[in-house]
Parts: sequence; structure tokens; C-alpha cells
Amino acid sequence: MTEQRRIFLRNGWDWIRLAATAALCYPLFRFVKFKVPKKPRLVKVEKLMKVGDVHLDQEFVLFHDKSATWAVSRICTHLGCRLNFSEKEHLLICPCHQSKFTTRGVRVSGPAERNLPLFAVEKMSGENAKGFIVSL
Repeated sequence: MTEQRRIFLRNGWDWIRLAATAALCYPLFRFVKFKVPKKPRLVKVEKLMKVGDVHLDQEFVLFHDKSATWAVSRICTHLGCRLNFSEKEHLLICPCHQSKFTTRGVRVSGPAERNLPLFAVEKMSGENAKGFIVSL
């Protein structure tokens, strides 16, 4: 009888140690998986744009229309080539594999399978403020 009690207490103590170890390691595992959210990088485009104007930057293309102003990534979603804007076709075209995207970043054709990311655009405010701020 006492032997069974010892086995029961020993097994119980092992389970308590296992639970305590798991409780102490849980915050460590959460910390290892934690990723700091990326802060948006703000790019100023200090340019007065008329309706229909297009501004090509290294990382994005800024479009200005009657109704809105928007920015689309200039990096192709297929293999990361830098897109060119065709004024004739009014499309963004990849020089590497000829993927085509609309000015709103929607994929039209080519090997790319995803649409281009859109970036938030704000009009600069204040006195003598002309241009836009793009959040990358």
C-alpha cells in the first residue's frame, strides 16, 4: 500500500514539475515568436500635380486623377523587377517577363499572380504646402 502511494506521489511530483516548466517557458516562446510591426516610411513628393499627371519614384508610381490620388508599388510581384509606366497603353509593364498591371495595381496579364500593393497617400497641409506624402 505504501509502495503504491510513493509511486503515485512521485508521478504527481513529475507532473507538477512538467507543468511548472511549461508555465515558465511559455513567455520565452512567445518572446521568440514576437515580431515588431514595421513602421511606415513616409516619402514626400513635393510636386504640384495636375489632373492626369504621373510621378515615377524608385519604389512607387503616384497617379493624380480628378477624383483621387493614389500610389502603386513599382516592384513586380512576380520576381521583383522594377516596373515601367507606358503612357501609350496606360499600364505598368514589367521589362523582365512582360507582366502588365493597371494604374490601380490590378494584374492584367503575365506570369505575376498577385496584384500590386497600394500605398496610402495624403495631401500635404499647411501654408505653401504643395505635394503629397506617401506611406510605404
